[in-house]
Parts: sequence; structure tokens; C-alpha cells
Amino acid sequence: MKSTATNKTKKVRVIPGYHLTLGITVTMLSLIVLIPLASVMVSALKLRPAEFWALITKPTVRHAFATSIGCSFIAALINSVFGVIIAWVLVRYEFPGKRILDGCIELPFALPTSVAGITLSKMYSENGILGAPLAKLGIKVSYTHLGLVIALVFVGIPFVIRAVQPVLEKLDGQYEEAAFMLGANRFQTFRRVLLPEMMPPVLTGFGLAFARGIGEYGSVIYISGNSAREHTQVISYVIMQKLGYIDYASATAIALVMLILSFVLLLAVNIVQMKQAARTNNV
Repeated sequence: MKSTATNKTKKVRVIPGYHLTLGITVTMLSLIVLIPLASVMVSALKLRPAEFWALITKPTVRHAFATSIGCSFIAALINSVFGVIIAWVLVRYEFPGKRILDGCIELPFALPTSVAGITLSKMYSENGILGAPLAKLGIKVSYTHLGLVIALVFVGIPFVIRAVQPVLEKLDGQYEEAAFMLGANRFQTFRRVLLPEMMPPVLTGFGLAFARGIGEYGSVIYISGNSAREHTQVISYVIMQKLGYIDYASATAIALVMLILSFVLLLAVNIVQMKQAARTNNV
């Protein structure tokens, strides 16, 4: 009887060979991620601190950082709001074409970013389908920061939707009914019942969309105009420009700053996810 209980509690692994699979995992991770990132760090750390600081504080680099971070932050905020609304509609309502709409959410992932950039720049140009009416109202989109934000909203909104959607699907509607029975109105129910549950995934989606936006290249390279005078150059374009000029020192210095920013953002996302997992396990 005791041996039977022991066998039941023993974990069954579908893929055998712990040491072999661990070795393959570490090798692939090293070849694909760790070694390339380490080469960037080694190349950048060869620079003296004063030289490194001078390279990353050049006016064009500073403006590119400000443009990328600022536009990505605004786009991530917009995605956080409308991503929650879209996720709510997809989870709580039934309507014709729902599956098609749900499948289109991943379109920015599947679509080549350069194709998205060309399409958006054409649509929002002064002669485009959407750009022409806006131009008559005095609103210019292409080759402006507004165009950058629109492109970053396009590539970032799936992160928020897919982060919030599973939480809404698992959220029991009895909590909302209990809140209504206790006298709470819709706003109070949303603020005290739904929002605390959705906040961690919203922050996760925000962080992922923000990180993606900072390093985005293909979808923004055409609609931005890449004007140093108008400060519409993004930091990824500046890196490509430096590589084109064979200025590897500047390219690696900027890449190291980008690497640190991405690491900090992803670390924050992981902390939020771990806290949410701990909170869920304690409930």
C-alpha cells in the first residue's frame, strides 16, 4: 500500500534525461541570447567612462532616446486603456465575427513590421485614406511624433490584450453580483472588484508594449521621417545609422543603454508576474 502511494506521488516526466535537456537548453540559450548580449557589453565596456558618456549624450542620440522613450510610453498608456476595453468585449460579449476579430489581434505579430510601416505611412500621408481628412483639419500624422505613436500602438496593443484576456476569463462573475447586492454602483464595482484583479496583467502588458516600442524599427522607420531637425529619429534608426558610418563605438554604446533599459523593464514585468502568482496562490 505504501509503495502504491509513493508511485502516485512520484512525478512523471514526459521527456526523459534531465541533464541532457538542461544541457541543450543552456547551450541554445547561450548561443542565441547570452553570447550576443555579452559581446555587446564587452565591446561597450572597452570604452573609457568619459568616452562612453560623450557618445551617448550627443544631441542626436539624446533626442532619439527622448523620442523613442516618450512615444513608446504614450503608446503603452493608450494600449493599456484600449487593450482592456478590447479584452473586455472579447471576453464578456458574443457577436458575429468574434473569432475572426480575436484572431486578428495577433496580426501585428505575424505581419512583417516593415510592411506595417509602409502601410501606415501610406494611409496617414496627406494623400492617404485617413491622412487626407486629417490634413484638412490641420492634423499632420506622417513624419511626426503622432505618426510614431500610432505605429507603436499598432505593434504594442496585442501585449495588453493577451495579458488581460485570461484574467477576465477566469474572473468569477459572482464577485460583481455580490458587489451590486451590497449596494455598489458600476464604477465602485469596477474600481474595487475588477481593477485590483486586472491591474497586474495590465502592468505586464504595459511593460511589454513599452519595451517593444523602445526597440521598434520596421514599423516606425517609414512613418517617422527620420528627421534630426524635427526630432523624429528613433534610437534604433540611430544605431543603424552609426553602423552604416562604421561607427561601432557609438553603436555599441547606444546598444548597451538599450540593453539595460530592456532588462530593467523585463525585470519589472517579472516582479509583477511573480507577485500576481503569489497572490493567486494565497487566495
